[in-house]
Amino acid sequence: MFADRPRGRYYAASMAFPQTRLRRLRRTPVLRDLVRETDVLPRRLILPLFVEAGLDGPRPIGAMPGVSRHSIDSAVAEAGEAAALGLGGVILFGIPAAKDDQGSEAWDDEGAVQLAVLAIKAAHPDVIVVTDVCLCEYTSHGHCGLLREDGSVDNDSSLELLARTAVSHARAGADLVAPSDMMDGRVAAIRAELDGEGFADTAIMAYSAKHASTFYSPFRDAADSTPAFGDRRGYQMDPANGDEAVREALLDVGEGADVIMVKPALSALDLIWRVKQETRMPVAAYQVSGEYAMIKTSTMDDRALALETLTAIRRAGADIVITYFAKDAARWLAT
Repeated sequence: MFADRPRGRYYAASMAFPQTRLRRLRRTPVLRDLVRETDVLPRRLILPLFVEAGLDGPRPIGAMPGVSRHSIDSAVAEAGEAAALGLGGVILFGIPAAKDDQGSEAWDDEGAVQLAVLAIKAAHPDVIVVTDVCLCEYTSHGHCGLLREDGSVDNDSSLELLARTAVSHARAGADLVAPSDMMDGRVAAIRAELDGEGFADTAIMAYSAKHASTFYSPFRDAADSTPAFGDRRGYQMDPANGDEAVREALLDVGEGADVIMVKPALSALDLIWRVKQETRMPVAAYQVSGEYAMIKTSTMDDRALALETLTAIRRAGADIVITYFAKDAARWLAT
């Protein structure tokens, strides 16, 4: 009885390519949700927190609207809010009371990060606390390692201090330590020191593919970590190099990293994908301060744009996203 039915002009095409009728599953929000391939979930998001020694409460950061430096007490409150929103955890950056050429407050058991970890873990024991391990916030010269007389960074002598810093964070109760310095061999040095000091269960989230990026500018204001001279291109990666990023990631895996990080996120979506495929390890991506500030200060809908970019980062292969939008995103996703 179908033989006499009129056939429209698209009949042949639809019979030849029936799979092209994809719009059927786009008709309603419920259908779109049903077939969504990539989800942004609060538990995949980590909230960065700046903790300043001696601060008596939150202090807004001008370059990053909606972000503040925190006292120990306000950092504890932020961690509690992160837990209530179902976030994956927090990552702490310290601003010391004083700086010197070695960055000695980085490994001080009474330092801002160490005290914040202790306080957060006492108040919220189930919150995952990650700590940034670097010297740049603590050194008077603003570089990520010790300097030679000619002003260049001495890679090997810096490793001992980075490892000492990681151990002090683990002693305070950090779940993961995250070396961001980009010194060669730092993951192996930190792993050996953690294991030797009885912290074999403390994981390492390595900033493996960290490019020398203009996107970090607001962070340097937030953490007071702008180099006093020169720049960090001698140890951070050239943004043009993708193969090198993969090699860095593989080296860190070989040295004992538990999570691999790519930074910045939006300008390295291809590298998030490549690193995930090459390592098959948990991959974190850092949506950095400049990415946040551009979205926050744009004339576009910051909610829609933030969620779209977070989705792109997840789609590229990131298991974890460090983002200043973490709390906002959790609230948006709940509505």
